[in-house]
Amino acid sequence: MSLPSSEHTIGPFFPRTLFRDGDNDLTIAAEGAAPTTKGEVIILRGQVRREDAVPCLNMILEAWQADAAGHFDHPLDPGRDRADPDFLGWGRAWTDGEGRYEFRTVMPGGYADPAGPRAPHINIAVMGAGLMRRAQTTVFFPDHESAHAVDPVMALVPPPLRPRLVAVPGGTQDGIRVFRFDIRLRGGPDEETPFFED
Repeated sequence: MSLPSSEHTIGPFFPRTLFRDGDNDLTIAAEGAAPTTKGEVIILRGQVRREDAVPCLNMILEAWQADAAGHFDHPLDPGRDRADPDFLGWGRAWTDGEGRYEFRTVMPGGYADPAGPRAPHINIAVMGAGLMRRAQTTVFFPDHESAHAVDPVMALVPPPLRPRLVAVPGGTQDGIRVFRFDIRLRGGPDEETPFFED
């Protein structure tokens, strides 16, 4: 017989030994492998904060996305045979003392979905102390406004909040375009990042 139990916050139980160098690099499919040569390599970085803009230390962020052509190496993707074998499509980052995180990846391709055409995007899950369950959001990219207008996930978000899901250009680093996406876990309606249920 199982009894109901109270919900507890996630963590804190994420030691640095949980991470290896390169865990936040989605362009490499396996340790020691060469990075993918398909698509535009980009850097996605930002800061995770809570109320009053307090940085969140020791949060885990997981990112997953399609490859540059819009394919996933997953059995449910009908285009799996065309997925980039050199692109992992999943990575994990950890926030530092200032709440900062970073992923190295490729600009994702859009793709057809039963719910409607998906704009280029990266899915992000945040886990850590103070959260009852992982918080999930989606990062879209500038220069794809026409695709945003028909994306079924973007359509779930009230129009005034949609800009909060679009990464901001952050210049270049070693010739690679940088995009910034800050995440506000809690705050007023004018501050909090839109999150989605499982």
